[in-house]
Amino acid sequence: MSLRLFLPMLLFWSAPFLLKAQVRPADWLIHPATAKAQVLVHPDGKTLELNNGFLRRSFRLQPNLVCFDYYNLSSGQQFIRAIKPEAKVTINGKTYAIGGLYGQKEQAYLLPEWLEGFKAGVNDFQYQSYTIGDLQPYLKWKAATWTGNPAQAKGKVLNLVFKHTAPALSGLKVTVHYALYDGLPLLSKWITIENENQGQQYKLDRVINEILATPEEESAVVGSPAQMKKPQGIYIETNYAFNNAMRYEISDQTTHWKTDSSYTSQVNYNYETPCVLEVYPDYAPGIELQAGETFQSIRTYELLMDSYDRERRGLMVRKMYRSIAPWTTQNPIFMHLVSKNDQEVKNAVDQCAETGYEGLILSFGSHCQMEDTSAANIQRWKTLSDYAHSKNILIGSYSLFSSRRISEEDDVINPRTGKTGGAFFGNAPCFGSKWGLAYLAKLKYFMSKTGFNIFENDGPYPGDRCASTTHPGHRGLDDSQWRQMELQKSLYHWCNENGIYVNAPDWYFLDGTHKIALGYREVNFSLPRAQQKILNRQNIFDGTWEKTPSMGWGFVPLTVYQGGGAEAVLEPLSEHLRDYEQLMVQYYGAGIQACYRGPRLYDTEQTKQTVIRIVKWYKQYRRILNADVVHLRRPDGRDWDGILHVDPNLPEKGLMMLYNPLKVPIKRSIQVPLYYTGLTETAAFREKGGNPVRLKLNRAYEATLQVEIPAEGYNWYVIEK
Repeated sequence: MSLRLFLPMLLFWSAPFLLKAQVRPADWLIHPATAKAQVLVHPDGKTLELNNGFLRRSFRLQPNLVCFDYYNLSSGQQFIRAIKPEAKVTINGKTYAIGGLYGQKEQAYLLPEWLEGFKAGVNDFQYQSYTIGDLQPYLKWKAATWTGNPAQAKGKVLNLVFKHTAPALSGLKVTVHYALYDGLPLLSKWITIENENQGQQYKLDRVINEILATPEEESAVVGSPAQMKKPQGIYIETNYAFNNAMRYEISDQTTHWKTDSSYTSQVNYNYETPCVLEVYPDYAPGIELQAGETFQSIRTYELLMDSYDRERRGLMVRKMYRSIAPWTTQNPIFMHLVSKNDQEVKNAVDQCAETGYEGLILSFGSHCQMEDTSAANIQRWKTLSDYAHSKNILIGSYSLFSSRRISEEDDVINPRTGKTGGAFFGNAPCFGSKWGLAYLAKLKYFMSKTGFNIFENDGPYPGDRCASTTHPGHRGLDDSQWRQMELQKSLYHWCNENGIYVNAPDWYFLDGTHKIALGYREVNFSLPRAQQKILNRQNIFDGTWEKTPSMGWGFVPLTVYQGGGAEAVLEPLSEHLRDYEQLMVQYYGAGIQACYRGPRLYDTEQTKQTVIRIVKWYKQYRRILNADVVHLRRPDGRDWDGILHVDPNLPEKGLMMLYNPLKVPIKRSIQVPLYYTGLTETAAFREKGGNPVRLKLNRAYEATLQVEIPAEGYNWYVIEK
């Protein structure tokens, strides 16, 4: 464990702290924080303060509201170097600031006493009032599967109301909302715009819901914004992400780091330092806000980081997800069935029940058609669903949306050509077309009538803009992305409200999806099994830096997939039992569910008992195996590789999985990093759950362990106090 991991804590204890009634928490990734979110009114009556012991964000209320202080209480980092408005909205072609003050000359830093000389802008929306409330669940989630964290996040919400003095805008009320979370260095921000003018509609083109003039990450005399580092002390996510990258930072459609030419004392000679954060979708909303309607923007989540260490930063992001999107901690054990008839479904249900599996997904290529809502098809699948539920097995199906062609009338119209084609997947339907709206209605009807409680949505809406002016779900190009995104999100919200588990290969986690692919190249599953095993472990290692184990799925082709010969598949299972076991252990040992795609889980009694044994082992250690991953050594085929699960709040503080790709047994001395287990002096290692061996920890919280790993095999260790 590198000593750089201790820097956040050293900085933490040296940071100033305004709330004397609160005690600085210990490392929140190990010990649950006791400090709660608060909204404080300062005695001067001019200042509001958000504070939860991790961060402080302060606002001056007069002569217009402005954020002048955004402080990481753990690291001592200040994020405000200059005054900016709370938000900006473009209404009927004109952009207006929401709050803000003017008069700051030096832009490199801000002193609070300067605020007294600043003035409000006459053309800006002016602050009116505030209210404070408890944080309410964003998504009405009902879990029907095993769940690591069943609790919704708690905290406080501050609502800031703004209005404009111009008669043409007098009917608009803009509210800026801040949610501050208990136990996390995290807040979220969004705005709502209410049209209270009964005789007026407004065109909302761009809504910027967060603007921060932050200190720069580095100084460079020359260099473009693309070449320069972006500020790392604040991690941004929003619920507006797509493009099938399987990673948020590539899927993000909203985070913009911009330059600031008013910052004339910056080092960069061309004023091109990326030091202003603006959060907004590039092509949305573009809607017409009718009388009596309320628009709600995207939600920005801001996690204040206390380290540059990759592992720690990843643990912070994973902790954020476990807290604000607890539905992502659901992790049922499921099979991917390729079926041709109803009897094969029943047989698979029986095998799932006999081996300890918990769910069955009708895979692509199966005979389930969710778009067929005829009475006969509904009754057929309700009968099979009832049968699965009688065996305590969840059941669901695969459905493809965007990467398919429907018709000239219903497909996305390319704004560059005025024709279909040129979408993210070539041809794709528009969610706002007649077909798209019917597709949404059919899925809901099918699942509600059959009782299906798993939904695998392949090719969810990937952001295609549509220039059609005849589709009923949007008016034209401007609002097409926003309206289609709303439709996709509404489906996932509905699924969660009805206890339906959602797999979808795109980043809709913050609006209700539960699992995404780890990230893999599908044609790799046509390679020989020996290669697949190493590649799968690489996928696991790489796919768990920002995602928790329950957020990703892997793949095990029991039958031919993407080509490949007999050396690529596991069928007949009994003839490749060692490889089958190894692949199960690799995934279950990482806490990750794989899509075991084929017609059956076992073919002989020996195969059946192997599956039962591995699933039973996984369930015995389920909580620690679903805990966060500390990365030990990436697979390279040359030596051992492994990962370590950690949770200081469980009896099993850690569980380490080690693998040997070599054709000979190996013995190694391994330095095991135990800081995030919460252990400080000694640790008890139990090889394969056997008798404990107690070892002392050095001052880097590491234990030196002698390990043996069989040839082309694995070993595992439970770590206890």
